[in-house]
Amino acid sequence: MSLFDKVSKDIQEAMKAGQKVRLEALRAIKTAFILAKTETGAAELPPDQELKILQKMIKQRRESADIYKAQNRMDLYQQEADEVSVIEQYLPGQLSEAEVTAILQRILVQVGATSPKDMGKVMAAAGKELSGKADNRMVAEKVKEMLSAK
Repeated sequence: MSLFDKVSKDIQEAMKAGQKVRLEALRAIKTAFILAKTETGAAELPPDQELKILQKMIKQRRESADIYKAQNRMDLYQQEADEVSVIEQYLPGQLSEAEVTAILQRILVQVGATSPKDMGKVMAAAGKELSGKADNRMVAEKVKEMLSAK
């Protein structure tokens, strides 16, 4: 069963259960998938593109939540945070910070990175290997930290 089909099935279950926040988040996912399909003209989205869409949605909602929190709009903040938790359920398990650090150390050796100037090379390799498995912001911070320590 594709992720699109799973989301469609979960929308029906959320409607039956009366889960309003879950339903909104699932409908947003389905809409994003449909838009991506029409843009590419493909009948099905590849799994890696589905993951990128979900990650983008989570990033947008986290940024919105941060803005709402800064403006003391806790009602809107909570809605965004709840939607993030629903969307995250459809991502594969995220790696821990220690696992990411170990992978990044191996990548640093592979690409021969020695200074912060090499961050682009490291991030390109890390993006391929950690796509969907770790938050890009955390990966970028770890890479900066590791390269500046050298």
